[in-house]
Amino acid sequence: MKEIAKKIEARFLELGVKVQTSEIETRLEQLINKFKVPPEEARRNVINYFLKQHNIPKTEFFASRETPLVRASEIIENGKWVTLRCKVVQLWDANHESLSQSGLLGDESGTVAFKKWVKANLPQVEEGKNYLFKNVATSEWQGRFSVSLNKTSEIIPITEEITVGNTPVEFSGAIVDIQSGSGLIKRCPECNRALMKGACGEHGKVEGLYDLRVKAVMDDGEKVQDILLNREVTESFTGITLDKAKEMATEALDQAVVLDMIKSKLVGRYYVVVGARLDRFILVDSIRQDTKPIEENIKRILAAATAPVAQEA
Repeated sequence: MKEIAKKIEARFLELGVKVQTSEIETRLEQLINKFKVPPEEARRNVINYFLKQHNIPKTEFFASRETPLVRASEIIENGKWVTLRCKVVQLWDANHESLSQSGLLGDESGTVAFKKWVKANLPQVEEGKNYLFKNVATSEWQGRFSVSLNKTSEIIPITEEITVGNTPVEFSGAIVDIQSGSGLIKRCPECNRALMKGACGEHGKVEGLYDLRVKAVMDDGEKVQDILLNREVTESFTGITLDKAKEMATEALDQAVVLDMIKSKLVGRYYVVVGARLDRFILVDSIRQDTKPIEENIKRILAAATAPVAQEA
């Protein structure tokens, strides 16, 4: 909050108005901690308060500014204003009503998470499409960097095809959980976002399109790793096609039967996955069963069975 307050104070100083940092911090603290308002929304609320108090037009405060074009991998500082030329790699399910969209952007250097706020009133972006994201703010949380799109940001579609760079990683361990939102799901035909109770957070009630995916957690005994299997990988590995999943759900009158079947096939077994690391997920390109833990257990059992029994004195 201190950093947000300093930036607000600095911007008002540029406009010739002195606003006390302590007063900014007090208002931010009340909104964020007491009323649980998201930091970006609290920032806008506080700014609007002082704009009204000093009779400053919003257009003057949020005047468009030229920001440097940077690569995703170059975002290593909090609170910077930058421009990105990126592909929308993945859209995530919005976890707050104030969020319009969130997901992952990528360029040749790597990836970075993004958030687009409802009040920014910006156009929707689509997975796989390329854009110029002008005047976005960088932020950091627990060592992970992201960018936020607000009222001063611009989204400009570009025809240039961007290849997202990411070195494949390998992870081996046991699948210990299949998360909600896995199995047979429906997506919004407009923005591809997964529907919640038949509704899209942006477009409301829509006739969704069926999809198949697995969001799972793997554990190697030392750390856990979230993994994501798209439809193609899920179908080839589980043997459950999208048509079969729809048939199962229709017969049972419940989509949960597909999730239950996937859990019975995957949970508690050891696998090796390979794919690109996208934020906290590994987007799995290939998955195979890992036989090493099984072989090691067999060796231990055989060793114990054949060990000489100590004779009593």
